[in-house]
Amino acid sequence: MTEPDHRDGTRTGTTPSAPPSGPTAQPPRQRPAADATTGRPTAPVANAPSGDQPPGLHPARRPAATPQRTLHMIGNAHLDPVWLWPWQEGYQETRATFWSAIHRMEEYPDFVFTCNQVVLLSWVEESDPELFARIRERVAEGRWQMVGGWWVEPDCNMPSGESFVRQGLYGQRYLKEKFGVTATVGMNVDPFGHNGMLPQILRGQGMHAYCFLRPGPHESNLTGTAFWWESPDGSRVLAYRIPFEYCSPPGDVAGQTDKSLGVLDHGLGDMMIYFGVGNHGGGPTRANIESIHRYDRMGSFGRMVISSPARYFDEFAKNQGEEGLAKLPVWRDDLQMHAPGCYSAHSGIKLWQRRAQAAILSAERWAVLGSTLFGLDYPTDDLGRAWRQILFNQFHDVLPGSAIESAYDDARDQLGEAVAVAKRIITRTHNVIARHVDIPLVEGTQPVLVFNPHPWPVTAQVELQYGTQPTGVHVVDADDRVTLAQRTQSVATTDDKGRGATVFEAVLPPLGYRLYRLRSGAAPAYTRAGERPAGNLRATDTVLENDLLRVEIDPETGWLRGLLDKRTGVDLVAGARGEHTQICQDPTDTWGHRVVSYRWPGAPMRTSRVTLREAGPLRARLRVERAWNRSTMVEEFILGHRDDHVEVRVTLDWREQAHLLKLCFPTAVSDPVATYEIPFGSIGQPVDGGENPAQSWVDVSGTLDGRSAGLAVVNNAKHGYDVSPGDPDGDTPSIGITAVRSPVYSWHDPRQLDPDGFYSYQDQGIQSFRYLLVPHGGDWRQAGLFRRAAELGAPVRAMLESFHRGPLPAQQSYLSDGGDQVMVTAVKGHEDGGGAPDLIVRAVETTGRPARVRIDLPVLGRVIEADFGPSQLRTFRVPVDGGAVREVDLIEWDLAEASPGSVTESAIPAAPGGRRSTEPDRESSDATMPAERLAPNQRRREGG
Repeated sequence: MTEPDHRDGTRTGTTPSAPPSGPTAQPPRQRPAADATTGRPTAPVANAPSGDQPPGLHPARRPAATPQRTLHMIGNAHLDPVWLWPWQEGYQETRATFWSAIHRMEEYPDFVFTCNQVVLLSWVEESDPELFARIRERVAEGRWQMVGGWWVEPDCNMPSGESFVRQGLYGQRYLKEKFGVTATVGMNVDPFGHNGMLPQILRGQGMHAYCFLRPGPHESNLTGTAFWWESPDGSRVLAYRIPFEYCSPPGDVAGQTDKSLGVLDHGLGDMMIYFGVGNHGGGPTRANIESIHRYDRMGSFGRMVISSPARYFDEFAKNQGEEGLAKLPVWRDDLQMHAPGCYSAHSGIKLWQRRAQAAILSAERWAVLGSTLFGLDYPTDDLGRAWRQILFNQFHDVLPGSAIESAYDDARDQLGEAVAVAKRIITRTHNVIARHVDIPLVEGTQPVLVFNPHPWPVTAQVELQYGTQPTGVHVVDADDRVTLAQRTQSVATTDDKGRGATVFEAVLPPLGYRLYRLRSGAAPAYTRAGERPAGNLRATDTVLENDLLRVEIDPETGWLRGLLDKRTGVDLVAGARGEHTQICQDPTDTWGHRVVSYRWPGAPMRTSRVTLREAGPLRARLRVERAWNRSTMVEEFILGHRDDHVEVRVTLDWREQAHLLKLCFPTAVSDPVATYEIPFGSIGQPVDGGENPAQSWVDVSGTLDGRSAGLAVVNNAKHGYDVSPGDPDGDTPSIGITAVRSPVYSWHDPRQLDPDGFYSYQDQGIQSFRYLLVPHGGDWRQAGLFRRAAELGAPVRAMLESFHRGPLPAQQSYLSDGGDQVMVTAVKGHEDGGGAPDLIVRAVETTGRPARVRIDLPVLGRVIEADFGPSQLRTFRVPVDGGAVREVDLIEWDLAEASPGSVTESAIPAAPGGRRSTEPDRESSDATMPAERLAPNQRRREGG
C-alpha cells in the first residue's frame, strides 16, 4: 500500500464538516445543547468562527440578506510541469497533488476537482497505477472533472496551427480512451495571450466554451467577464475571463472571493471563482473547503457551491436563455496580451520548436506514402511520441523562454528526439521510394533524387555536397537536359581535391520527387563583378539584379538603398529612412512585464565589410559584416536568377547582457497597414510600434507614388514583431523583428537584481536564422506568404542514389492542393488505422475569402473538390480501400452534422507503387561512380 496519508501540509487535526444544504433547507429541530464538561446549556452557533468549523455543525438556512447569486467555486491545482523547477520535479508534484485531491474528495462529499493538462494524467498512469485507478473512479462519479482537453497549457500564440490541432488530438483521445469522457470546456488559465483562430479549433475538438485569465481588464479593451469569442470563420465559443486569479492561498478563500468580485461583471448573476494552491501544484486545501462551507452558511457572498466549469456554463446558458445568450457581447479579435517579452526571450527554444514542427509534419506525409504505396507500417507510435515531446515543450513557461536555464537543456534534448524520430521516418521512406525509381546505368554520373515535402510545386536552390569529383560537376535532369547550377563552398575543409559542393535549381512536383544527375566537369564559371553572365542575373559589390528585382546595398550602412520591383516599377525603400539595426539597453525582466514596445531609438551596428561572395548564373550572394561592442552579425543577401524575393541568411554572435537587437526594415510606403500571420490565418494590427506576436511573417502595405505597394518579411525563427508608423521628420514606416533579447533567466519583476550578484543571461553566443524580403503590389494575398513560410521552414531534401531498375518514373507527385488560396496543412494517417491507415487531409482557406479547392490525390487515384468559407478549416478522411470520402473533426471522429460546403469526388490515374522486387542488376551495382577513375590514388580492380 503506497497511498499517502491525508494531511495536506497546511494544518492538522481538522474534522471535515457535512456538505452545506441548499438555500431553502430547514435546519433540523435541535434539543438545547449542553457543555460536555460543565453540563451548562450552550447557544447554537450563528456566524461560524474563523478557522475550521466546529464538528457536527448543522447547516442552517442562509440569511434573507444573502446576495441573490451563486458563486461556482472551481477547485483546481494549476501545476506548471516546468517553470522555476525542472520537469522531473513537476512529475513528482503531480502525483502528490492528485493524491491530495483524492483525499479531499473522501473527506468532503461535495468536493469536485477540476483537472486539465493531460500530460499530468499520463505521468500518473505510468508511475502510480493505484492513484490512476482512484482517479478513474472519481471521473466515473463526475467529481473529477476533465477540462481543457489539451496535452498541456501551451503558449497560445507561437505554436503552429497544426500544433493546436494536435494538442486536442492527443489530449481528447487520451481522455476518451482512459476515462470514457472528453472535455467540453477549453481552459488555458496561465498563457499570456490567445490567438484569434482558437474558437474554430476548440469547436473542431468538441469544446463549446473557454476559460482564460490574461489579458486582464487593465491589459485590453475587453471589459466583460463572459462573452462570445468568434474566430474569422464565424465559429464561436462562450468565453469566460477568470476574475483575479486561477489559484489561491492555502487558507481562507475570503480574500480570493473579495478580489474576484471586485473585477467581475455583476450583471451576469452567477459567477465562477477559482481556488486552490497552484503553480507548483497543491490544489484545494481543507482550509479552502471549510471556509467555502462557512461563508455559504453565513450568506457572506451569496450561495457558494464547489462546482466545475462545465456545470457553470450549463447553468449559465439555462438561466440566460436564448435571448440572454444572444445579448452577450461578441469579441471578434485575438485576446492579447500580458507579457510581450515572451515572444523574443530565448531564441533557441523558438528555433528548436519551429524546426521540430516542420520536421514532424514532413515525416507524417512521407510515412503515409510509405504505408499506402510501399507496404511500410505507418509509424503511429513513433509519430505520437515525437508529437508529445513537441507539444510538451510548447508549455507556456517553456516556449515563451520564462523557465529556468536548465529547463532548456531538457527542451533541447526532447525536441532533438522529436527531430531525430522525424528524420528516421523521412530517410526510411525516401530510401524505399528511391530504390523503386527506374535509374538506368549511365557511366560517369551520380544520380540525385530531390524530394519536395509540400503539396504544391516548388522551385528550389538545392545545395549538395559530393565527393570523388576533382574536376567539379554540372547537373542534368533525367532527360539529360542541363540544369542551371554553380559551384559553392563545401562544408568540408580537407586536402581531398575530389570533395566539393554545388547548388542547382530543382523544379519539383507537388509532394513528390524528381531525378537529377551529377556529371563530371566544372560548373559554369563565376563571372567577375560587373560582368553579365549568360543568364539574366547580374551582381556587383553593391547590386544584385535579375529580371524581377534590383537590390542595391549601401556600402556605408550595409543596408538596402534600393529594392526595385520591376513588375510594378515601385522601389520599396528608395527614400526610406531608418537604421536596419538598433541596439538598446533592455533592463526589463524575462517576461517583459509592462512593456508595450521594444521599438526605441538605438545604437546601430557598424558595417565593417561588404563582399560579393557568389556571382554565378543561378544565384548571387553578397555578404555584409557588422559589429557593435563585443557582438557581430553577418547577413548574406541571396538573389536567384528568377527570384521575386531576397533571401537573407543571418549569423549573429551576441555577447551583450540586458540588451536587445531590433532588426528594422524601413519602407517608403504611405498610409501603412500591418498584417501579421497567426496560426491558420492572419490578423491586422495597429501601426503603432507595439510589440506583437506572430508566426512566420509580417506585412506592411500602403501606397507609393500613387500606386499600391507592400513589403513582407518572412522568417524561420522569430516571433516578436512590430510595425512602426515612423515620424514625419524622422524614420519612415517600417517592420521590426526583435532578433535577440538577453535578460536574466526567469527574472520576474518586481524582484530587483543584486548589483553584486552573479546571473546567467539568455542568448549568449552564436545563432543563425533566415528571412525573406518579399515586395509585392499592395495586396499581401498575392504574395503567397503562407507557402513561402512553409518552404523556408521545411526545405526540400536531396539524396545521392545508386543505379537500378524499378517501376517508378523519374518524377512523381502524390498529392497537390493547386497552390492557390486553400492550403493543405496536414497529410497523415488516421489515428485509428493500422499498418496502412486511411488518409487524413486537412486544409485551410488562407485569404479570408470564399474559395473552392481541388485536391489531387494520385497516391490513391482520387480527387476531392470542396467549398471553403473564409478562413475555414476542414479535415477529410480518405479511405485507402476506395470508400467514400467523409469529413471529420479535429479529433478525427466523424462529424455529428455535415459541415457547410459541398464535397465531390472523382478519379484520376493512380501513382505507381513499389511492392515488387527491385534488386539492382550486377552491372549496375558494380558501376563506376562519377569520375572515380580520375580521383587521385584510387584504382578499380580489373576483371573482378
